[in-house]
Amino acid sequence: MKTQILKMLRMCKSYVSGQEMCEELGVSRTAIWKCMHQLKEEGYTIEAISNKGYCLMGSPNTITDYEVKSRLLSLGIIDELLYYEEIDSTNNKAKQLGNEGDQRQLLLLADVQTAGRGRRGRSWSNPKGTNIAMSYKLHPEIAPQNASRITLVAALALVETIRQVTGLEAKIKWPNDIVINGHKVCGILTEMSSESDFIHYVVVGIGINVNGEEFPEEIKEIATSLFLQGEEKVDRAAIVVGVIKAFEKYYKLFLETEDLTSMMDQYNSFLVHNGHQVKIINGTDTLDGVAEGINKKGSLLVRLSDGTLKEVISGEVSVRGIYGYV
Repeated sequence: MKTQILKMLRMCKSYVSGQEMCEELGVSRTAIWKCMHQLKEEGYTIEAISNKGYCLMGSPNTITDYEVKSRLLSLGIIDELLYYEEIDSTNNKAKQLGNEGDQRQLLLLADVQTAGRGRRGRSWSNPKGTNIAMSYKLHPEIAPQNASRITLVAALALVETIRQVTGLEAKIKWPNDIVINGHKVCGILTEMSSESDFIHYVVVGIGINVNGEEFPEEIKEIATSLFLQGEEKVDRAAIVVGVIKAFEKYYKLFLETEDLTSMMDQYNSFLVHNGHQVKIINGTDTLDGVAEGINKKGSLLVRLSDGTLKEVISGEVSVRGIYGYV
């Protein structure tokens, strides 16, 4: 009921009467009053005036399911949004549900994540009320070898959202990091369960450093947050809602061709390496060249010093700037 009440309050520019809510939701005045009391205890500022009704004056910086749903007309491609106050890993939970046969397309959100992972098993922490940990569980009817491209689809959605919500010039460090001013604010980890010609599920995990103010010594030279870059607190639910909308848009385009044909130019316009010298690192082997954007398969094209064009495929290969992380 909290979702419906918040949605009604947000859709109305003034006050919503208690009677109108009762009739719309089919509940008693007492039920409405109890729900309003709970919302106030959670940090919502709701003004109540006799003979006028209720008006939403302010919201806490939360990403509960009812806060996010109340800002959306629909969940679109997602069948259900699952919210956890604390969880070890949204990716782990999504995979567990997939392995148990859950066929719903889901978005899992967590306020606190205690065992998040990044690429190559790196840890990622998510303190209470600070960041965003979210994972999509998807069931695309595509060739398994094309599923890794969904990582780039998610990156495009994240950059668009961060720019729209914060005004910060977020860019993509191919293939799965989002950076601002050369520092990482977001990572993406895509995992899949499949057979040779069939996908059981794809999990796209997204970790966004939103309002963090400090980082551990080992990553503080690379990591940053939207708050540190913009110097003001960011509405986390606005980021989640933006990602849901943008990801749906780009994901549908991806499913039409199973590649990045319709998104390639926009992706390249956000690519931090585009036109710059990069270093390709594969174990102990390195190659230097100039990045020339991605192709429709999502591979990074790098012009080597001898003039040849190398197609770099994401995986265990790292791409960095000549002088550092980007």
